[in-house]
Amino acid sequence: MRTKRILLLTSILVLCKLMIETYYILGRNSEIVQVQDNTFQHNENHAINRTAPHILLIIADDLGFNDVGYHGSEINTPNLDNLALAGVRLENYYVQPVCTPTRGQLLTGRYQIHTGLHWVLWPATPAGLALDNPTIADKLRDAGYATHMVGKWHLGFFKAEYLPTRRGFDTYFGLLSGHSDYFTHVTGNYQEKVMAGYDLMENERPANISKYHGTYSTHIFGSKVKDIINEHDTEKPVFIYISFQAVHAPLQVPEKYTEQYGHIKDTNRRKYAGMVSCMDEAIGGIVEAMKKRGMWENTLLIFTTDNGGNPNVGGSNLPLKGTKSTLWEGGIRAVGFVHGSLIGNKNGGYISNELMHVTDWFPTLLNLAGGNLKGNEQIDGYDQWKTIKYGIQSPRKEILHNIDPLYNNTFYTRRSSLRMGAWKIIIGQLGPGTKRRSSDVDNICLFNIESDPFEQTDLCEQFPDIVQNMRQRLEYYDRGSVACQLPGVDLRANPIYHDGFWQPWR
Repeated sequence: MRTKRILLLTSILVLCKLMIETYYILGRNSEIVQVQDNTFQHNENHAINRTAPHILLIIADDLGFNDVGYHGSEINTPNLDNLALAGVRLENYYVQPVCTPTRGQLLTGRYQIHTGLHWVLWPATPAGLALDNPTIADKLRDAGYATHMVGKWHLGFFKAEYLPTRRGFDTYFGLLSGHSDYFTHVTGNYQEKVMAGYDLMENERPANISKYHGTYSTHIFGSKVKDIINEHDTEKPVFIYISFQAVHAPLQVPEKYTEQYGHIKDTNRRKYAGMVSCMDEAIGGIVEAMKKRGMWENTLLIFTTDNGGNPNVGGSNLPLKGTKSTLWEGGIRAVGFVHGSLIGNKNGGYISNELMHVTDWFPTLLNLAGGNLKGNEQIDGYDQWKTIKYGIQSPRKEILHNIDPLYNNTFYTRRSSLRMGAWKIIIGQLGPGTKRRSSDVDNICLFNIESDPFEQTDLCEQFPDIVQNMRQRLEYYDRGSVACQLPGVDLRANPIYHDGFWQPWR
């Protein structure tokens, strides 16, 4: 009898080992493999009958790699530091070079070649995140979550169907476009035709501007999130997407936040530092509100930036090369971390150097919440939860950084970039250390990011086979691209026709 039991236990252990090894097979050779992998991950997670966590997804605007304390910055970010150092710091994590593409990928789990959102949308641009792309808010609401958004949308609003409240969010408060005055909340359209108006919406109607005029937007957004937390039924899981306007230009902040930075001589950097510290304070207040409601222990907090910092307005990506809007590491390697008791790292946080991309949040959070991927089978993201929680190797082996037919806002200059393992190819992006060749398409750089994270040594001439292989992979992605959305501005959007506000006009 004992021998039979031992044989039975041995068989079970072998079977479990085989299942685990099969599940963690790395790599991807086609989109079909990815769909099957994501479906398997969903089914496994769905079988675990756990309490769905509250989710706080926080995105900062134009925050540079060198703009948080835990990266060695002179900017004080005590709340972000405490959360990051006690969580999982994602130090091989990527976003897009500018904000609209990153936000579209964050909410859909799809590359910009599959959404058509390649560049920033001006307020009067009659385009938006295609309606056939369910958002993570849609899917979490289907899974039983209350869903709220506060802050910057920047995914189009020319028709009411494109508003956040029509894209899965129960409530919305914030600015619809990509930038605004932090105190007056006036936004200008400077592409093709100058137009200006208030940009502050509450659900689907213009906000009472007299109530908010003169109040700093970071304070407004932090307060709104705390209101949501304080009014929430704690028996129901909640998803709050907090999209700060900070620290995007213009450089504006209440003076008290710059007083601690008298040692910073550069005026732009000093104001920018104050803006970062104000945002850090707001995040600390949100965390405290969660704790007071007894929600914090079952909350997962994700922090990310949308792209690299802009040194022209105070940001810094050092020691990385490049800036916002470029394909160098400084434009796309993001500040990001995850914090929460669900990770189980009671002895302190750690650094993950596993490859991760902003599209990965969609399947990661949806599977964790017990949702399903029905209607989103063609996503480009991977479920990274086991990589985050257990530190296992990332299922992601490559990242399409970009295929951008609209670089420099024209159809005549094209750039692209791909990461495969340690290798990164960049085509059409000029910058320090690059050699101008016959055309932008022929201007190719190849870097080994693992050994050369600062992109100092171009290896394209030493490894022509790798260049050829990566170019073929880019061509594969290009064949599956949808048409790029960037029509000319629509004069009918002018706020003078809409009670002085930016709002849907068609």
